[in-house]
Amino acid sequence: MDEHLLEVAKAAKGFMPDDEGMALHRAGLTAAASGLGPLLEVGTYCGKSAVYLGAAAREGGTVLFTVDHHRGSEENQSGWEHHDTEVVDPATGRMDTLPFFRRTIESAGLEDVVVGVVGQSPAVARAWATPLALLFIDGGHGEEPAWADYNGWTPHVAVGGLLAIHDVFPDPADGGRPPYELYCRALESGGFEDADQCGSLRVLRRVAPGS
Repeated sequence: MDEHLLEVAKAAKGFMPDDEGMALHRAGLTAAASGLGPLLEVGTYCGKSAVYLGAAAREGGTVLFTVDHHRGSEENQSGWEHHDTEVVDPATGRMDTLPFFRRTIESAGLEDVVVGVVGQSPAVARAWATPLALLFIDGGHGEEPAWADYNGWTPHVAVGGLLAIHDVFPDPADGGRPPYELYCRALESGGFEDADQCGSLRVLRRVAPGS
C-alpha cells in the first residue's frame, strides 16, 4: 500500500487505528488473490476503511462494494460519544457522510475499484446474489443493526473467503457487545475459523457452507 493511500486513509474521518487498517488491508489482499469474488464492507462512514480495502482490491484485480445509508449509526448521532458535527447537513440537520466518502475515494484515486452502494444494509443484502471473497462488518453496533448485517450478509461469504468484524471487545468494559457476539456466533456455527486478529479487528475464514 503506497504512501499516498496511507496518507489519505489516515486523514479520513473514522474510528480505525492504523495498525487495524493495515491488518484489514492484508486480509483484503488475501481475499482478492483468492478469485472467489469481490470484497464488500458494511459501514462506509467517510471511507477510511474503504481506502485500505480498495487498495487491496486494486492490487488483486477485483472491486470493493461498500454499503451505507450515510445517515450515521446510533452511536454517531447527537448526544453520543462519536458524534461529529462536521458531518451534519446544515440544510436538514441530519448526518450525511456521503460527500466525505466521495471526497476520500477521489483523493485516493480509487473511484474505479470502490463502488459506493447507498441504502439500508438489509435491503441491499436481500437483493444480493454474488459470492464474496471478503465481508467486512463495521456498521451499526446496536444489537438490531449488527445482527441484521450478520444474518443478511454472512451467507454470501464463499467457502475459503474471509469474514472481518470490527470493534470486537471480549471485555464489556472496553466496548459494546454485539460485534463480539457476532464473532462468537461465527465460530460457534462451525462455518468459520479464526484467521487473524489485530486490536479489535477479528478475521475469520469460512471453512464450511451455511450461515
